[in-house]
Amino acid sequence: MTLMAAPETAIEFIGVDKRFGKPGSASEVLAARDVNFSIAKGEVVSIIGPSGCGKSTLLNMGSGLAKPSAGIVKVANEVVNGPNKHVAFMLQKDLLMPWRTVAQNIEFGLELRGVPLAQRREVSTRLLAQCHLTGFGEHYPHQLSGGMRQRAAMARTLAVDPLVLLMDEPFSALDAQTKMILQQDLARTVSEQGKTVLFITHDLAEAVALSDRILVMSERPGTIVKQITVDIPDRNNPMQRRKHAEVGGYVAMLMDLLKLDANTEVH
Repeated sequence: MTLMAAPETAIEFIGVDKRFGKPGSASEVLAARDVNFSIAKGEVVSIIGPSGCGKSTLLNMGSGLAKPSAGIVKVANEVVNGPNKHVAFMLQKDLLMPWRTVAQNIEFGLELRGVPLAQRREVSTRLLAQCHLTGFGEHYPHQLSGGMRQRAAMARTLAVDPLVLLMDEPFSALDAQTKMILQQDLARTVSEQGKTVLFITHDLAEAVALSDRILVMSERPGTIVKQITVDIPDRNNPMQRRKHAEVGGYVAMLMDLLKLDANTEVH
């Protein structure tokens, strides 16, 4: 009998707490408590939970922009102690630099790493095509629609070839049709390239459409109260996955876990 090797872990949170404010003072806030989970290489995992439960704080610690008050975060089996070359962020705001062309924005991370111009241009040209922005490389951000700006932000995120993509509600400001198209692009790209994704969303159907697993967080201080495996085909094709009858059942389960009703909002 041949034993299957355990999947390689891309990112891991081990006993993580995060406090803000002066320790022991009235201003001290425990934002996250005893957070434990791991994500395998190539896996897409979404986090949902109430507003203020610490979802974005977890991403900040995963990227090295914030340090845990207790516990450790590992990426590629290395403890995260600061900004990490294996990780890239994508936010709701595209944060494109208005004085740089789209191609120059895409190349920015490579430029910071000292990659030669010819090599940077080769990468940006490839990503412009991959993200359906061919012909817009010399445009400036103000000349693009909201959806095109997010495509450019996605290309910039992918340009540094990260192991882990940390995505904080990247599509929430877009109209429904554009959002679904970009979800499709993301799913196809991460599937083809084997990227690992930790994705924050308040859209429960989006979480089901995109994810291998969904982590549900409690009220502050946030901790993981439930991990749900999404056992529906077509993770690399969220438009098709949304058509499966099981999607509604998963959304209903998440609503129950979050205690949502007609008078409740989750962000």
